[in-house]
Amino acid sequence: MIEPQKIKSLFSIKWTHQLFCTQNAFRSGGEVTQILSELNPPKLMLVVDRGICDANIEYVAKITSWIETSSIECSDILIVQGGEKAKTNDSVVESILNAINELGMCRKSVVLAIGGGAMLDAVGFATSIAHRGIRLIKMPSTSLSACDSGVGVKNGINKYNKKNFIGVFDPPYAVINDYDLLLSLDDRHWFSGMSEVIKVALVKSPELFEQTKTTVSKVQNRDLISMAKLMTASATLHLKHIAEGGDPFERLEARPLDFGHWAAHKLEQMTNHELTHGEAVSIGLAIDLQCSVELGYLDQDVADEVISLLHEFNLPTTHPKMLEPELLDGLEEFREHLGGRLTILLLKDIGQPIDVHDLPESTIKRAIRRLFL
Repeated sequence: MIEPQKIKSLFSIKWTHQLFCTQNAFRSGGEVTQILSELNPPKLMLVVDRGICDANIEYVAKITSWIETSSIECSDILIVQGGEKAKTNDSVVESILNAINELGMCRKSVVLAIGGGAMLDAVGFATSIAHRGIRLIKMPSTSLSACDSGVGVKNGINKYNKKNFIGVFDPPYAVINDYDLLLSLDDRHWFSGMSEVIKVALVKSPELFEQTKTTVSKVQNRDLISMAKLMTASATLHLKHIAEGGDPFERLEARPLDFGHWAAHKLEQMTNHELTHGEAVSIGLAIDLQCSVELGYLDQDVADEVISLLHEFNLPTTHPKMLEPELLDGLEEFREHLGGRLTILLLKDIGQPIDVHDLPESTIKRAIRRLFL
C-alpha cells in the first residue's frame, strides 16, 4: 500500500510594476524607444484604438513616423474596436490572436497597445493567453484609463451580460501615460476619469481629495498640466495598492479600489453602456456614500460635499435605471466576482474606509431616494 504524502513548496515571483508619465512618448529617445531598447524584442506589434485614429490623426502620424525610423521589426498598425464594444464579444481578442499567429510572434516579442481602458483589457487578455503570455506595453488614451485601469493588472472581456466574466491577472511590462493623448478627448471623456480620481482619494488620500477640490476650475478649463497631476497622483495610488497592498491578484474578499463599483457595473449593463464607466462609477459612489450615511458611518455633510464635487466635473449621480429592482442584482454579481462572502467598502470619513458584509435592500432604497431629492 502506498503511504499518503503531502508535499508543499513555497515560491514567489519578483515583479517591477513600472509607470511612466510623460508627453510625446514617441519622440526620438522617448519612453517608447527607451523601454523597447531594454526589451530588444524580435518582433513588435502596435495596436491602436479606432477612436484615436478618428479623433487624433496627429498622434497616429507620430506613431507612423516612429515605426518608419525604428530598427525593430514592426508590423503595420493594427486598428481595433475601442470603447465598451471592445469587451462585449471576443472579436478584438480574436483579431489580436490572429495577428500574433500570422506575424509569427514568439514569447519574447512585444505588443504595444494604445487605447482606452476597455480596449486595453481585451488586448491584454489576448496577449496573456497567446503562447501563455506575450509581453505587453500599455498606453492609456483616456482620462479614465490613465488614472485607473491602465495601470492595473486585470485583463478580460464581458460574458453572460456580466462585466469582466472572462479574464486573467497578468501585469504589463510597462505602462506609459502619454498625456498628449488626452488633448483630443471630448469634454465627456475628459471628465469621465475624475470619478476614479475621487474614488481613490476617498479611500486612500484626503490630500488628493483636497488637491482635486482646488483644481476644479483648471480641469473645467481643460488645463492639461493640472489634469496630468491628478492623473499621475491617482495612477500612483492605484499602482501602490497593487504592488504594496498585499493582494495584487485579489484572492481576498476586500477590494478597496472597487468602491462604488457594485452598482456601477450593473448600471453599465442596464443602460446598454449608454453610461461610460466613469459616469457609472460616479453614480455608484453617490449610492455607496449615501448608504454610508444611512448606516450611520458617514456625516451627510461629507457625502454632500463629494456629490457636489462630482457634479462640478459634469458627472451624474442619478439615473432612472437606479430605480429598477434589477439594480440590486448587482450585489450578488459583485459577490460572485469577488468570491466568498459579500464585502462592500463604505466610508466613515475621507480616507477612512470600512468593510461591511451586508447591505440591506431597505438601506439602498433609502439612499437612492435621498439622491433624487
